[in-house]
Amino acid sequence: MSKRTTDHTLDERLRLVISVLDEKKPIRAIAKEFSVGQSTLRDWVRKYRSDGIDGLKESNTWRRYSQELKLEAVNYYLTGKGSLNETCARFNISTSSVLEKWIKRYTSGKDLKSTSKGCKDMSKGRNTTLEERIEVVQYAIANDLDYHGAAKKYRVSYQQVYGWVRK
Repeated sequence: MSKRTTDHTLDERLRLVISVLDEKKPIRAIAKEFSVGQSTLRDWVRKYRSDGIDGLKESNTWRRYSQELKLEAVNYYLTGKGSLNETCARFNISTSSVLEKWIKRYTSGKDLKSTSKGCKDMSKGRNTTLEERIEVVQYAIANDLDYHGAAKKYRVSYQQVYGWVRK
């Protein structure tokens, strides 16, 4: 799932999927007629087959995948056991572009890590006094605009330090 949105309503997506599945219309023709990418329509069909109408609903959250699932899916694809779409269907991966990114990362020698939510070293800001802010800004300026260092030392967010220095 991703944070992307579509110009097509749930009803439109369902109608297009039904045209492909029940009416046996070719994906290429439907995609062209309704200005939808063929891979997008294939993803909708796959998600509908997997999760029914819930698979067609827009999501506003990121899907999380374990490192083991990523490795298994990449190896499944690279050993020729299935196409991108077949591998996505088998491992319930949101889109083929997600799998392509994992494959590119894996084949370039980089680690596949579990999907996490957000950046781990981001800390939430805290309420500070004017005097504390001045001290943080002076520290950051004295250390060649080391925003990360100041944020860590004073337990505030990077964004807060950056904003205070700019002001």
